Amino acid sequence: MVITIKKLNPEKTMQTFQESQRERQMEKGKVGFSVMALLVLLSLILGSSAATSDDRQQRWRKAMLSEEMTSSMMLNGAESIVFPLHGNVYPAGYYNVTLNIGKPSKPYFLDIDTGSDLTWLQCDAPCRQCTEAPHPLYKPSNNLVVCKDPLCASLQPPDGRQCEDPKQCDYEVEYADGGSSLGVLVKDVFPLNFTNGKRLNPLLALGCGYDQLPGRSPHPLDGILGLGRGISSIPSQLSSQGLVQNIVGHCLSGRGGGFLFFGNQDTYDSSRVAWTPMSRDLLKYYSPGLGELIFDEKSTEIRNLLTVLDSGSSFTYMNSQAYQELLFLLKKELSGKPLGETPDDQTLPLCWKGKKPFKSIHDVKKFFKTFALSFTSNGRKFEFPPEAYLIISSEGNACLGILNGTEVGLGDLNVIGDISMQDRMVIYNNEKQVIGWAPANCDRLPKPKRKFIW
Repeated sequence: MVITIKKLNPEKTMQTFQESQRERQMEKGKVGFSVMALLVLLSLILGSSAATSDDRQQRWRKAMLSEEMTSSMMLNGAESIVFPLHGNVYPAGYYNVTLNIGKPSKPYFLDIDTGSDLTWLQCDAPCRQCTEAPHPLYKPSNNLVVCKDPLCASLQPPDGRQCEDPKQCDYEVEYADGGSSLGVLVKDVFPLNFTNGKRLNPLLALGCGYDQLPGRSPHPLDGILGLGRGISSIPSQLSSQGLVQNIVGHCLSGRGGGFLFFGNQDTYDSSRVAWTPMSRDLLKYYSPGLGELIFDEKSTEIRNLLTVLDSGSSFTYMNSQAYQELLFLLKKELSGKPLGETPDDQTLPLCWKGKKPFKSIHDVKKFFKTFALSFTSNGRKFEFPPEAYLIISSEGNACLGILNGTEVGLGDLNVIGDISMQDRMVIYNNEKQVIGWAPANCDRLPKPKRKFIW
């Protein structure tokens, strides 16, 4: 989902994360200590011998090594990580991944989002306002990200840092659909299985969201997995630790599911991928730059369409000019065809019905033309065949999954969403600053080099 970084409202932020933790613990009638403080306390009370103290310190150092200081020597051959996906464009409206987080780790369902950087979970800090979620709220450790950390700076508004307490990093993000998350940045363990068989536990930063507002189409998920270009995204953090190359890819199946990968995945033939450079004018998003609208292989004269690819958006959005031109051309092609607009179906703004309910896109694709966006950087085309912009509603009608972005606050920005990325491998190579796409079978997970449990 496309985001805007908001200036924090001091009245909405917590006094401090530690204070809220103390309040939560006092409500339970307990006093909480961090692991390090507990070790120090035990050492003082028990008056342990030097040898016993050394043993404890050695165990502590080993734990820290495995969870937050994984050495590069351990990472030789750790090429990529592959995650199965669940969900669909319709009727679910999103694709999500299951990530295990914490120690002991617990599963969480996260919306995969190349349109934003921050990964966050609905969090019991305690939670002021949380939405419906499939799992119990995430309980954070006391491992706070401090205000001066570069990760924190990357999440603050451009007019300067807004931390109320230098010992913690407050954030607030708002998405284009009206949803938002307010919280504090923490670090926790992310157990990960690599395709070479290694299992590692990197310590990564994520948002502990204690105040959420749902968007226009709320999803019953635990949070967001930020896959964007910024340093706070999970792929960027993994890359900075030397675990994987800073490459993200996804393959969304039109039948539901698919897979997501981080790192140098060798399951695709790079020579078959249409590569285009990432825009230098829109550094915040995965953008192939300016495009021209091509309909049925003919220019529409609609040019300079600033475009981003966003896996957090279910549908595709075009600015008002391109959208109106596309509607005109589609309706012109449908003139005299056995399809008629039906205002009775409220699934999407524009739906067509036939003589009898449609069962699949294959029943109607012969009536619709393919269009494309041709990018001026190198002439590469991102094509939209009928199955990349139509859905069959529960009422058996064909509905247009291209929406007017100007009407929902996107201005002139054009967003290629999930509906148009189905059954393709889409790769965001931050190492080479290129984006690529190619037809693919997204129903079959890539085979790992060694067998391991997902």
